[in-house]
Parts: sequence; C-alpha cells; structure tokens
Amino acid sequence: MEWWKKAVVYQIYPMSFKDSNSDGIGDLGGVLEKVEYLKELGVDILWMTPIYESPMDDNGYDISDYYKINPLFGTMEQFEMLLSVLHERGMKLIMDLVVNHTSDEHPWFQEARKDKNSKYHDFYIWKDKPITDQKSFFSGSVWEYNEETDEYYYHLFSRRQPDLNWDNPEVRKEVYRLINWWLDKGIDGFRMDVIDLIGKIPEECVMFGEKSHVYLQEMYRECFEGRNVFTVGETSFATPISAPLYSAKERKELTMVFGFEHLGLEEVRGNGKWDLKELDVNELKQVFKVWQNALHEKGWNSLFWSNHDQPRIVSRMGDDKKYRKESAKMLGMILHGMQGTPYIYQGEEIGMTNVKFPLNEYKDVETMNMVKEKQEDGWTMEKIMQGIYAKGRDNARTPIQWNSEEYAGFSDHEPWIKVNPNYQEINVEEALKDPDSIFYFYQELIQLRKKYDIISTGDFELLFEADPRIFAYKREHEGETLVVLANFTGEEIFCDCKQEISWGRGEVLLSNYHRDKVDEQMTLRPYEGLIFIR
Repeated sequence: MEWWKKAVVYQIYPMSFKDSNSDGIGDLGGVLEKVEYLKELGVDILWMTPIYESPMDDNGYDISDYYKINPLFGTMEQFEMLLSVLHERGMKLIMDLVVNHTSDEHPWFQEARKDKNSKYHDFYIWKDKPITDQKSFFSGSVWEYNEETDEYYYHLFSRRQPDLNWDNPEVRKEVYRLINWWLDKGIDGFRMDVIDLIGKIPEECVMFGEKSHVYLQEMYRECFEGRNVFTVGETSFATPISAPLYSAKERKELTMVFGFEHLGLEEVRGNGKWDLKELDVNELKQVFKVWQNALHEKGWNSLFWSNHDQPRIVSRMGDDKKYRKESAKMLGMILHGMQGTPYIYQGEEIGMTNVKFPLNEYKDVETMNMVKEKQEDGWTMEKIMQGIYAKGRDNARTPIQWNSEEYAGFSDHEPWIKVNPNYQEINVEEALKDPDSIFYFYQELIQLRKKYDIISTGDFELLFEADPRIFAYKREHEGETLVVLANFTGEEIFCDCKQEISWGRGEVLLSNYHRDKVDEQMTLRPYEGLIFIR
C-alpha cells in the first residue's frame, strides 16, 4: 500500500499559525516552534500555503517570485531548517503550487504588459477587446484593460492575478523548471492550486477540458516520474466521473484530487456561494456515497471539511455553542472513517469556530469585492453580513488560539487580523489539559487509520439512507466490517439498528460519548458518534 494511503495531512496557513518575530504575522519561525505539537497530534504531512515572494493581494496566492521566500514569513535558511526538522521526525512537507496565474508584479507580466513583441507577452492571455461577458471568481469582468499595449488581459481571480497561457510551451517549461527546483531542494510534493483551470478555453468560457489532462501528464513526465512524491490537485470543477481521470495511477497525473461538491450544498444552486439555504443532510450523504464509490479502486479521495477558503466546519454543520465538542468530534469521525487521505485545517483539531466581525474588520479581497457587487444588486446589508458570517474566507484565517493570553498566544503584537473573541475558552493549552478534548479525539482518529487497514481498503455502503437525522455507513474488506454511526442532530434520537446493521460480536473503537457497547436498539445522544469493528 502506498505510504500516503494511511497518511494524514495538516494544512498550515502561515500568516495565522504562529508569529515568532512580533510583527503580528505568522511565519516560518512560528511553524518551527510548533513542530512538536504537530508531531504529538500524529499528522504525517504538512501542507504549507504559499510563502513565496508576493505583494499579498490575495494573501500569497499572487506570486511575484517562485524561487524566493517572502520576507514576511522568514528566510530560505529557516525554510530549509523546517524541512530538515520535519524529515528528522519522519514527517513530510508539501508546498502550494500556484501556476494558473502569477502576480501582476511578476517580472514576466511586467515585461508582457509593456511590449507586445516581448517573448513574455505570450506568457499571458490577451485580446484586443473583451470577447466574453464572463465574470471573475472575485467579482467583475475577467478582462482587464492594459493601457501600454491597448489590450485586455484575462484573469479568473483578482485583476492583479493575470492567468498564464498554458498553451505556450515556454510557459510550461518554466513551470516544470520551478517544480523541479523545489523537489531537488527536498520537499515531498505539492498541493496544486486550481490546477484543473490550466486547460481552460477563455474564448468559450470553458473552465477545464482535455488539455488539463494533457498538461498534467506532461508535468508528471517532466517532474514527478521516478520521484516518490505526493501531489494533490485543487480541482473545483471535478466530478465523480472526471476525478478518477486525474488520480488513477495508470494515467500518471496526480496522486489525488480535492472535490468540492459536498461544500456547496447550502448554496442556492446557480446563485453563487453567498446565497444560502439550509443544508439537506441526506443530500450531503449522497454526495459522499457517490464520491466514495466513484474513486474506490479507480483513484483516490481527499477527505476534508475545511481549508483556508472554507468556513469552520463546527459552525457550518455542527453546533458551535452547546454541543461544540460533541459535534466537532462527530464531524471528524464521519470524515476520518472514509477511504481517502484526510486533511486537517489548522485549528480544526481544537474546534475553532467562525467569527462575526464588524464589516470594517474583514480583510479578504473576495469578501470586499462581494460587498460592493451585492450592494449594487440590491442586497440588504443584513443579507450580505449573513453571507459573510456563514461563508467568508476570513472565518478560517483568524489566528490560531494557542492559549488564553492576549492575542491568544499567537503573537505579542496586534495580529494582522483580529483574534476570535472566544479564544479564552477555546485554545490549544486548554485542549491539551483536557483528556476529553477534540485534540485527543483527532489523535485517536489518526491512530485508528494507521492501525486498521480496512479504513484505507474497504468498500463503502451508506446506511439509514433516507433518515436525515443519521449519518452512517459500513466499510467491508476480506470478511472484516467497520461501521460509523452518527446522530447529525442536537436532539436525542431512537435508533433501531436491526434492519440496517447486523452488529454481531466486535468492539467499539471510538465514541465521542465513551459508549463501550452497541445494541440493536439504542438512544443516540446529541451529535453522538461511534466507530465499531467486527
């Protein structure tokens, strides 16, 4: 079995992780300080979001030099020390690869925008006039006027993030050069930002296509073949049909992909991420069922609830007040019992929650653009703020709450973004003192994955399929059965397991209420979850 099939990834958003030099911004020194904490949790791989040189228009996802560390985060020497320290402890490090676009301050674009005859002009996508009415993901047109050449360049994200022209072989050559440079330095792979978009056809507003696979196969040949590295693609447009094409071993593209279908279910379909409806739990269950079965023995799943672009899962689908610990554990259990590689986003392991800031305290470029656009569309400020509270990216970007001291122990300087006010109750120090904490529950989930092969190998069968109160499934492999059973509500519910589950003899491996045996008929407490094996 490949090593990454039993591995667990921990995502670090460095700006908000730990500040070591008292400037209010998290940095590499802060990550170095907390390596032992991550080792204690039990994770195998750290994914670091971009730490390259950048003007930080989109918090580092706008890169101006792929070969340099942003001084905000530290030095190359610190990076190399972190890599060495992790490897000494048997842990791995993957970097964020952002090559759909660059910063408008990247030297390539600086040359491209000055002169149509520059070789770098064709590194980007230009038209004499806007040829579509396509909107960028960050609001406004994808076409931005450039006065120097009297043309429009294409940008799917901020206007300061011009898209690279992947049809140009010189672009691909430069990308493969930088990938190999980092791999030669000793990193263990990449998380690839919006990588399915590299095969887009701007003229037709087509966001992905066969060219994405052609380019990824070329990248594999030029960069990854013969190396024991880990690659995960952020493929926002992937479906259960296309996901195996990216991650099937014989196709030689990626190790695995992120699918996002399960995280769009509270959105009014077709209206974008900010127009919200109530989550249908049965719909959520069906999405997981389809993805688990679609990739079983054909590809590989990434399992995640949260990341730097998504709100905190305990606020999103659990109860972040009365049953915060119980619902956070239950949600972790549901995910970690499935086939795939789990990702833990920083702070998830202590049950950090969403925030409700005044509008002027939000920092995210996407949020600021949305406010302007929705006001023009006639939305009330109340509806706009509801959207931000529920889905704003800054929910995930408040500093890690290390202790109950000022600024939550993140820094001794006012942080770049405010700390969640609940840091005195919810913090790492409290979690490590409490044997019943979410942290230790996640630690046990990680250990179960390493101990029981069935979690990595078993098939998937959804149980209680029509009951919106219960999220349960069965995993089977070579005569062994593992069951995950969870109450997805804040109420006690009666669960008749006779029809759905043949318990037989076995043991409860883990329960968030410390249940030590199972019965054919049980009352499940609010957000109660258990893992049983026989």
